[in-house]
Amino acid sequence: MKTLNRARDIYRVPSLPIVRGPVFFPRLTGPQESWFALYVQVKHEKEVAKRLEMKSVTCFLPLVESWSKRQDRRKKIHLPLFPGYVFVHAVLDNYTSVNVLKTPGALTLIRNSEGPLPIPSFQIENLKTLLDSRLPLNPHSFLREGDWVRVIHGPLDGCTGILIRQYPRKGRLVVSVNTIQQAVSVELDVEDVESIPPPCSNIAQF
Repeated sequence: MKTLNRARDIYRVPSLPIVRGPVFFPRLTGPQESWFALYVQVKHEKEVAKRLEMKSVTCFLPLVESWSKRQDRRKKIHLPLFPGYVFVHAVLDNYTSVNVLKTPGALTLIRNSEGPLPIPSFQIENLKTLLDSRLPLNPHSFLREGDWVRVIHGPLDGCTGILIRQYPRKGRLVVSVNTIQQAVSVELDVEDVESIPPPCSNIAQF
């Protein structure tokens, strides 16, 4: 046995250092940490988010409470706010991009001809504020134009979006994620908002 072990040691291939090639960054963000939208298999959003976290990739999966549709019993479950999407926060160089896309269930990063599209950080913060408020959210059609406001009172304080007036004192705040052209709305008092100019699509927002 000692002779066999010695022979195995002699012919053992030494481990070689991993040589990495050049690092390339997205054209739109460069070496800057930003939010991106990862398109995933529908109904696999939670599994993808867990696997990304196991890879130490920061991600955000907005979930909302809903009642299950099972006929035998009803219970509250958590469903993705935007089915088919998980948001990733990273410096998206070529190695990180491959690492993210190799995650089982991941399909593609939302992009255009210039590369992956960054999401302005305020849009992600808006979603987190909405979810933390625990107010009822409704899906809403994506709006490109409207009256931009900022909430200055209440549980939505700091949230920005487009205000749709329904009654003299009531309205709905429409919060959007432009990259995926998805939006949700929440009811609020018109007195709790102030008018602001539309946000510019500046890289500093990402």
